[in-house]
Amino acid sequence: MGYTEKDWLAINTIRVLAVDATFSSNSGHPGAPMGMAPAAHVLFNKFMKFNPKNPKWLNRDRFVLSNGHGCMLQYALLHLFGYELSLDDIKNFRKVDSITPGHPEAHDTPGIEVTTGPLGQGISNAVGLAIAQAQTAATFNKDGFPLVDNYTYCFLGDGCLMEGVSSEASSLAGHLQLGNLIAIYDDNQITIDGDTACAFTEDVVKRYESYGWHVEVVTDGDNNLEEIEKAIQKCKDVKDKPSLIKLKTTIGFGSLQQGTHGVHGSPLKADDIKQLKEKFGFNPEQSFVVPQEVYEQYGKKAAEGAALEEEWNKLFASYANKYPAEHADLSRRLKGELPEGWEKNLPVYTPKDAAVASRKLSEIVLSKIETAIPELIGGSADLTGSNLTRWKGATDFQPPSTKLGDYAGRYIRYGVREHGMGAIMNGIAAYGTLIPYGGTFLNFVSYAAGAVRLSSLSQVRTIWVATHDSIGLGEDGPTHQPIETLAHFRALPNMMVWRPADGNETSSAYYLALTSKHTPSIIALSRQNLPQLEGSSIEKANKGGYVLHEVEGADITLVSTGSEVCICVDAAKYLQEHHNLKARIVSIPCFEVFDAQTKEYRLSVLPDGIPSLSVEVMSTMGWERYTHEQFGLNRFGASGAYKDKFEFTPEGVAKRAVATVEFWKGVPNIRSPINRAFQQLI
Repeated sequence: MGYTEKDWLAINTIRVLAVDATFSSNSGHPGAPMGMAPAAHVLFNKFMKFNPKNPKWLNRDRFVLSNGHGCMLQYALLHLFGYELSLDDIKNFRKVDSITPGHPEAHDTPGIEVTTGPLGQGISNAVGLAIAQAQTAATFNKDGFPLVDNYTYCFLGDGCLMEGVSSEASSLAGHLQLGNLIAIYDDNQITIDGDTACAFTEDVVKRYESYGWHVEVVTDGDNNLEEIEKAIQKCKDVKDKPSLIKLKTTIGFGSLQQGTHGVHGSPLKADDIKQLKEKFGFNPEQSFVVPQEVYEQYGKKAAEGAALEEEWNKLFASYANKYPAEHADLSRRLKGELPEGWEKNLPVYTPKDAAVASRKLSEIVLSKIETAIPELIGGSADLTGSNLTRWKGATDFQPPSTKLGDYAGRYIRYGVREHGMGAIMNGIAAYGTLIPYGGTFLNFVSYAAGAVRLSSLSQVRTIWVATHDSIGLGEDGPTHQPIETLAHFRALPNMMVWRPADGNETSSAYYLALTSKHTPSIIALSRQNLPQLEGSSIEKANKGGYVLHEVEGADITLVSTGSEVCICVDAAKYLQEHHNLKARIVSIPCFEVFDAQTKEYRLSVLPDGIPSLSVEVMSTMGWERYTHEQFGLNRFGASGAYKDKFEFTPEGVAKRAVATVEFWKGVPNIRSPINRAFQQLI
């Protein structure tokens, strides 16, 4: 194995860079980088395959820092190996507009695979990356053409293991026998509150063995580089299980406060830095110093990675000659392009077509497009029969040994693991060859809120098929009825929340979800049947909001989404017949998309001069952006048929419409809520 003083110089350079950067920014977490530097050096220099000049090379090994607060470890590595991350970027650690933010963000920094921060997300993303690798390999690899054989490596800490999302994802990874996943657990026994003895005393080794993981233990992660290397190699040799290395380290190694929580989340003091640099052979009067020997050592590894990619490019070129169709498919996916003409498969409806629940309409879309978009990979959190997320004839993604499916399968049985599913989908999307969707009840997307938020922040294309979207599921009671869920996720930047009212709007939701490369989607779908609406179309719905029914001299605009739009249609007839009032009807299936339209267009949909009333069986929060008055549900639902208790009926809507017209009758020059003093910052 032959480790020398050069190796320790590189390790200590990583440590000192982390110390200098956190001291310079007066914030950050130096402890984990200092403790994990030896393992990082061994992993990156001895095992990882990557090309810093092309961070998007398909067959690179993936590295995920789940304990993302230790990101100076990763930034130091990226800089030293020659990624587009300069020493000035290191100096700008945690500064506004730098590419070295306080936790890793994939869209900011070359070489960062996934956006980690909230603990437990990264290891769960790593499971998604490993699933995507296994599925892509099973789809495209041929005899003599191992196009996709990369590993996913993940560093994680005590906090990641305590968060429930990691348990969900790790349990599934064990079931799936993901031998391409190797996690290294930084067992330093320290959290923000102090020693883990105060809250975390479980046997992690037994736990992971019970999940079906292979486990190695390294007792001296501070000094024994040979032991670290042997452990990683043993894990690579195990092909039918994911692996965990329990690595005993000292947090803040070399600091006067090493081994304590004092070095976890605060920069070192000046006198501590002085003694540390002297101990490691650095000049205490200098900061951000990288010895030339370190650049040379890591530069050699980077050059080897570039050569590996060049070999791979030749392999891919010869693959094109023997398997032209597969080559074309994979090349297209890597460009992020959808197959030409796929959208012609989207179903189109007319009012003559039967009323259908939008969850069923979603199933119809999936069954029509799955062949046209082979990168679409779906699943459900144990609600397949309710979410209707599995197309007929789909093969499950399963280890072949289980006889339940194979790794080329495109339907994932996530089990009852919503949060894990969300984080895994983020990892699948980040891999670069697949588009993931996952199903659950809309109310339980809230279980996965941490992962959903990171989908938006990461700018990845994930799709939630969220059925049973309202009190319309009645008998299950208020525990299952989403009230605040849409308001919550509509408030999330860069998230499309769709609530389609009929078949055309459902097709539109999928069209935008699939063509929006950097924005995730939640598609909220009904259990109850919905009629196909007069005036709807995919093209109109693609604007996020549109006039479903126009009428000259309107007294009121009724604005709605989903299952309430057809109620508004009937309410308009009721208003005409019983009150001689004319109602325009507007459908806004997606706020995010509607807000992106021009102000002129939005004002054509919600014009000045007419009072408006929103109707949605949810919290009214957020609707004041579009309407003068709101009819919704600002309380929990109830167990029973929803029409028995609440007035979401044509008569109930009409009653509130009359009150709205009466209230605004004496107001001159009614301004649309779209007309504001300034536009919202985008």
